[in-house]
Amino acid sequence: MIKIKTAAQIEEMKKAGALSKMALRHVGAMVRPGVSTFELDQLAEQIIRMHGGKPAFKGYGGFPGTICASVNDQVVHGIPNPDVILRDGDILSVDTGAVVDGWVGDNAWTFYCGTPSAEAQTLCQVTRDCLIAGIKQAVPGNSIGDIGYAIQSLAESHGFGVLRDYVGHGVGRDMHEEPNVPNFGKKGRGVRLRAGMVIAIEPMITLGSNHVSTGADGWVVSTRDHLCAAHFENTIAITEDGPVVLTADEHGAWCSLQGGCM
Repeated sequence: MIKIKTAAQIEEMKKAGALSKMALRHVGAMVRPGVSTFELDQLAEQIIRMHGGKPAFKGYGGFPGTICASVNDQVVHGIPNPDVILRDGDILSVDTGAVVDGWVGDNAWTFYCGTPSAEAQTLCQVTRDCLIAGIKQAVPGNSIGDIGYAIQSLAESHGFGVLRDYVGHGVGRDMHEEPNVPNFGKKGRGVRLRAGMVIAIEPMITLGSNHVSTGADGWVVSTRDHLCAAHFENTIAITEDGPVVLTADEHGAWCSLQGGCM
């Protein structure tokens, strides 16, 4: 069942969204060669707890981290590890969330470590643009398929792959609520969007094939062809006045690729 939020509840959700974005921005600013993904995880947890929240991911389904830290060909669910040291040229997808007053904020961004290849940078820029294209479709009267179509058509116009195995989702007091929000679809198909719905839109785009496999740890999802992937996500409220990004900081800003504002 899709849980419709009141205007007051959406306002409350902004606190969790802002804290989730704060943690993400601090992590992004720390991404550099020589830093471990475990250090980034510790920073995110410190930020979230320091500001009165709880990590949404830690312990969720048994996941051990505050962030998912997915490097290069890892798409999602990378487990933070002191032995995973970032190198110049890597791209790092960070997914994290915070719970504040029982509400969840969920967001992700792919950051550059040093100077990645030109094709990896293009992948990140296009995936970010896919997120924006999807958000623009999140208005009452549109459908879930309109969001997926906008993302898929833009990604595939650049020759990139769009994951089918993992999708966006509703967000509220639970991190994963109905409806599912695929990054592919047809215009006018699927669940009709209504004011009060809150969803996570999260393009997961690859340089090559969209086929993935899960690692021996049961978590990390990687591309089978070992080409890079990017992952961008915001929590969005659908309102009569248009889409509202709930995972924004106090200035309403989003993360840039380097951890600053855009």
